[in-house]
Amino acid sequence: MKLFRQIRSNLFIFGLPLLLAVFSCNNDDSSVADQENTNLTNDDNAALLFMLEEEKLARDTYTYLGDLWNINQFSNIKKSEQSHMNAIIVLLDQYDISYSLLAYGEFNNPDIQKLYDQFIEYGSENKAKALEVGANIEDLDILDLANYLDATTNSAMIKVFESLQCGSRNHLRSFVSAIELSGNTYEPQFLTQGDYSAIINDSQEQCGR
Repeated sequence: MKLFRQIRSNLFIFGLPLLLAVFSCNNDDSSVADQENTNLTNDDNAALLFMLEEEKLARDTYTYLGDLWNINQFSNIKKSEQSHMNAIIVLLDQYDISYSLLAYGEFNNPDIQKLYDQFIEYGSENKAKALEVGANIEDLDILDLANYLDATTNSAMIKVFESLQCGSRNHLRSFVSAIELSGNTYEPQFLTQGDYSAIINDSQEQCGR
């Protein structure tokens, strides 16, 4: 999985400027973001656009692998990933930030596209590797959200990202549990061993926006 770590490094360094380009899309999600927050910075805008694609990466990958292997975790968690995307779209719409969502398996960010292609290829080999991909994506998601939370002061964005991170911790526990039930183990690819162990040893959380 070292290749995924290298792609992820490129994502965080180079991915955000690529997503500052102007896109357009409509969404009818009825949720309302917190009105009492500060304006978004350019970095906040880029973080929202980046995480929209990263949550789409999770949804699209789980959809593909779920159809391939008929594993419950993928079928259940892909729905949660759609709700994660919707939560980010609420903020994008609220702040009038243009974006686009391409077809399943297609991404505006070339590094996320590369990750998707690698995850699909790796996860298609067998069920064990498919579950490893699921854990890998949640591992990455938790860390990226933590980095963006550290960098923003926007209250609405913090509220949404904390909720998404909570969900990703639950997803990571679910994938790791399935991996261990199959007799295998998962080694964190992005989180530190200490942070990973703290998450795995904690119980499932109630996450709400």
